Amino acid sequence: MTSRENNKDTVEFLEEKNYFGYPKEYVYIFEQGELPLITEQGKLLLSKEGLIKEASNGNGGIFNSMLKKGVIDDMEQRGIEWVFIGSVDNILLKLVDSLLLGLTVSEGNEIGTRTVLKRDPKEKVGVLCKKNNKIRVIEYTELPKEIASIRDDDGELVFGESHIMCNLFSLNAIKKASTKELEYHIAFKRADYLDENGNFIEVEKPNAYKFEKFIFDSFKLFNNISILRGKREEDFAPVKNMNGEDSPETAKKLYENYWKKA
Repeated sequence: MTSRENNKDTVEFLEEKNYFGYPKEYVYIFEQGELPLITEQGKLLLSKEGLIKEASNGNGGIFNSMLKKGVIDDMEQRGIEWVFIGSVDNILLKLVDSLLLGLTVSEGNEIGTRTVLKRDPKEKVGVLCKKNNKIRVIEYTELPKEIASIRDDDGELVFGESHIMCNLFSLNAIKKASTKELEYHIAFKRADYLDENGNFIEVEKPNAYKFEKFIFDSFKLFNNISILRGKREEDFAPVKNMNGEDSPETAKKLYENYWKKA
């Protein structure tokens, strides 16, 4: 799944690299949905072209996009029963997680997720919890600091099971989620815009609210979910920042260390 902004570049890159030897006919590229951006005053922003400025609607928009873009129909025709959905910004993510698949099937569940223990209370990752007897994920921006720091008798964080976007869904589960509306989460982002005088303003600080759906909000649609705790050094090398912590430099080091040990 691509966004409108990066779809062309993604396709050109894959074509240039000959899809890294993977059969092109097995690659199905589709764009995710978008939602308008608004200012702190609740006004719509305009793009350089004078149109309502929109942004991608979050990874949770994948289900509805798969339905609208014909992806689900294509999977049914190919006889696909299980679908792994992962995030592009974790270079240690297992694209085919046979252990997670085996666990999920053996437990009779429709979805499964692999986790790692949170590094510390301040790490910017969502964590698993239970709400109304259903497995949910609390985004780090929505978890109060005092609760994020609670530890159990063994010294482990009570809210420390990190959701690392390593998810498995049966095709039936995806079909179910594609017909449901997931809730929106708010993010404060930087967005250039066209002002009322026709001047294009380039901003350096966050100035607009973006509305996003998150894939983990689909968990509440199911009675149970299989959870497999992995190891950070084997499963989680995120690229979140340009420099410093969770940057390309640190992710590359984790990736190289993993293969040296392997």
